[in-house]
This record gives sequence, structure tokens and C-alpha cells, in this order.
Amino acid sequence: MTIGEERSSGTAQAWEALGGAPELVGRVRYRGAGDLGEGPLPVAELARGTVGVCGLAAAELAAVRAGGGAEDVAPLVVDEGAVATAFVSERHLRVEGRTAVTFAPLSGFWRTSDGWVRTHANYPHHEAALVRALRLPSATPAAVSGAVAGRAAVEVQELVYGAGGLAVAVAREYGEPQPLVEPVRVTGARGRTLGDAPAGRPATGVRVLDLTRVIAGPVATRTLGLLGADVLRIDPPRLPEADDAYADTGFGKRSALLDLAEAGDRAVFEGLLAEADVVVTGYRPGALEPYGLGARQLLERWPGLVVAELCAWGWRAAEPWAGRRGFDSLVQAGYGIAAACAGPDVRPGVLPAQALDHGTGYLVAAGVLRALAEGGGRGLRFSLAGTGSWLVRGLSRAGAGAGAGAEAGDSGYAAEPWLRVTPSGYGVLRHAASPFGEWGVGPSRWGTDRAVWLPR
Repeated sequence: MTIGEERSSGTAQAWEALGGAPELVGRVRYRGAGDLGEGPLPVAELARGTVGVCGLAAAELAAVRAGGGAEDVAPLVVDEGAVATAFVSERHLRVEGRTAVTFAPLSGFWRTSDGWVRTHANYPHHEAALVRALRLPSATPAAVSGAVAGRAAVEVQELVYGAGGLAVAVAREYGEPQPLVEPVRVTGARGRTLGDAPAGRPATGVRVLDLTRVIAGPVATRTLGLLGADVLRIDPPRLPEADDAYADTGFGKRSALLDLAEAGDRAVFEGLLAEADVVVTGYRPGALEPYGLGARQLLERWPGLVVAELCAWGWRAAEPWAGRRGFDSLVQAGYGIAAACAGPDVRPGVLPAQALDHGTGYLVAAGVLRALAEGGGRGLRFSLAGTGSWLVRGLSRAGAGAGAGAEAGDSGYAAEPWLRVTPSGYGVLRHAASPFGEWGVGPSRWGTDRAVWLPR
């Protein structure tokens, strides 16, 4: 559904978009306080709603696997302190005591001749493309500032995208509405029958093939891993991942490298697909179809699968955005959110969290859990722009806080109760806990695990 102007609770809106039974929304309660409420947009309501429906979907799957129905879905309480901490997990991350790198020096807002442009150069190949597109004399902030100052924002955007980089003109108005969740296909086929599951781990025994990167998709799959799923992330060996990004989002999963253009690796991948229950993808529209990995292609071959596709700009985006890469910061800029968050000096601002990423991640996990509860055999689409559209058009502050089912005794927010210290393949990590429990072990190093499923 497309979220319109209705101003009901964010939890109820998100649950409706996921196709959940409306009578179950009352099973979710909230307690405590977070710190995502400042600013012009209802980010706290987005955060609590997306985590709330994820927890509700987990409870629904647990009831189904125990042989029950809607009346057996257990009530749950979501702590808003845990939500606020998890929504900025990358900021809380410490790797052997070192603060994690979140944005590189050439990622940010730059004034142009007619406004502002936002660049994203966290990955070396994107930085190289930015330098090449703008013919920079050096890879420094001063060089970027000088190169864009005399150009229009859209000109910079198109130059950089044309070179394979990432830059977006800051929009002054909100973008076109996008659906929060878009069903792709329901096959009518059922996936593998799931038996009973241990308490708190309703996804136990579910095999999830994770083809996602950066934040939103990995947040979804680390959540599924915490809930018991066997999550195996597969990446191409020639597309690097940032160590700090994976240290934050690699919990609850294993990571292997396969080159799908190489026959041996493709055969291994096909074997994994044949035994998967869920596939989650996070590449731009059209990128996976040449490999036969679009949702419709996958469901034709394995009609019992659950396939969740995630992109930046929306599956209905008009040109030039259809098929373009993007990140949370860029969607905030291009969708009008950065302008809405501008300060008195008119410099564009940002949300108090990368909420489009994290919120979409919890929505994807919730969609997968609901699809499993309904027997599988379906495809779903999500996008950062869809979550942004919901944030600016569908949500209201009126639903947040004690008036929306929060329990008495709320107190001030502090992150410390929700921070953990865990060994990992990267050394000792200080990291945010999940709102749903403890991972127990830290991530391995990216790409170092075997491309095999664990025994069921």
C-alpha cells in the first residue's frame, strides 16, 4: 500500500502495509525513552514502529510454528532506549577501542552555484569516480569544494553518476510518493514446512541467503540471524566492503565470497539457492536480473521461496533515478529530507539517525517473518525512498510517547544499558545490542567463511 495522509499510529500503519491482521497491533507496547525525537520529522515514531512490527512479526511466526493462530500471538514490550541505541549502532561501534569510520572526508554537503549537492565517497571506487568526474587536482575536501562551487547541483550530480560515482542535488521539495511495502508476487506454493522453534528464536532452521550490503539489508539479516535463522552473506570478491561497516552489521551471520561469473563459484551458489528458504537482495533495480536473481526469476524456479528486494530510490522511481545506486544520506538529500532539516544558515541537515536505512532494515525483516508465517512463496519490495515517503507523509509525532501505549515509569535515555562488549574477527567490539536480545558471538571477518549451510 502507499501511505497517504492518514495520521494513525506508525506501528499500525507499518503492520497494515505488511498485510498483518489489525487486531494484533494492540499486542505491542512501548516503554522507556529514546533520543530520536528532535528535529522537524517524526523519526522516533518511525523507529519505534518499524522495530515494533518486526517484533510482532516474530511473535506471529512463533505462534504459527507452535501450531497456533492469531489468538496465540504473545504480547511484547519494546524498549525505546534499545531502539534509539540500535538505530545509531554504527556511531556506538568501537573496534579495539577505536571509533569506527562512518563517513569519509569527501562524503558530505557542498555548496554549488544554485544550491547544494551531497556526495558519498566512503568506498575507494566511489571516491576514485568522484575525483575522476570532477577532475580534482587532489582527493581533498578543498578540491571538491572548489570544483563544485561554480557548477549547478544537478550538473555535478550527473557528472559524478556518469563516471560511476555518487552525488545527489539537494531537493527543496519532497519527492514523489512511494509505497512502504510493495508485494511482487504470491506464487500460491508453500515453502518448506517449519516445525516448532525454541523460545525467542522463531526463525530457527530457516536458511537466509543474504545478498545485501552496507546498512539496510544487513540490519534486516542480522536481525533474522538473532531470531535463529542461518544467514549466509555472499559477496563478489572484487567489490570491497568497509571493515567497520561489516563489524557493525555482521552479527548473526556468516560471510563468504563467490564470483558468479566463474563456473565453479556459480555451481556452489546454485547449490545454496536450492536449499535456501529466503533470499534478501540489496542491489539496484536490474543489477541481478542478468544473473537470474530477480524476484520473479527466483520465484519461477523455486516458487516456495520468500524473496525480499531492497533498493534506494524506489521500484517505481522515474528516470533518471530508476536503476541508480544510492545510500541513506543520498536519499535524504534527493527526497527533500535534508532541506527540511536545514539549520538557520540554510545548510542542509540530516536526520538524527540513518533512519531510512535502519527502519527499512527492520521492515524487511518483518516482511520476511510474516511471509514465513504465511507459508512462503512470495516476493516483497522495499526501498529507502518508500520509508522516506512514509516519514514525511504518513507519520505524526502524535503517536509517539506515553500516549501510544508506553508504560508508566519512563525515564531519561542513556545508551549504556544497551551497549555490549564482544570478541569478533576484528578484535574486541563495543557495539549496540539488538532490541530483541543478544547475539552472543561477534562477526567473523568479511568474506572468510565457507559458502555452505549449517546442518539443520
